[in-house]
Amino acid sequence: MNQYETVFIMTPVLTDEMVKDAVAKFEKVLKENGAEIVHQASWGLRKLAYPIQKKSTGFYHLMEFKAEGTLVDKLELEFRRDERILRFLTVALDKYAITYNESRRSNASKNVNQEA
Repeated sequence: MNQYETVFIMTPVLTDEMVKDAVAKFEKVLKENGAEIVHQASWGLRKLAYPIQKKSTGFYHLMEFKAEGTLVDKLELEFRRDERILRFLTVALDKYAITYNESRRSNASKNVNQEA
C-alpha cells in the first residue's frame, strides 16, 4: 500500500454542516475501499490565489491515507462528480514526505501541549 495526500477545496457557499457531510462522504469512499486514513485536517475558509467558478474563497481540507493505487482513481472520480468540490490534488508521498509529515504533526502537538 502506498501513502497519499489529498487536498480538496469546497465551494464557500456551504454551511458548516454541509462541509462536514462532504468530508464524511469522501472518508466513506476511502474506508469502503480498504484505505487507512492516517491524518486529516480542516484548514477552514481561505482566499484562493485566483477565482474559480467566480468564487474567491473556499473551504480547504487535507486527507492523508494509505491505499492501493487504484483507489486514487475512484476517489478522484467522486471529486469530479461532486458539485461542491472546486479543485482537488492527490499526491503520492515518498518516504521523505512521510517522515516530514510525521515530524510536523508531532511538533504541532508538542506546541499545543506547551501552550496549555
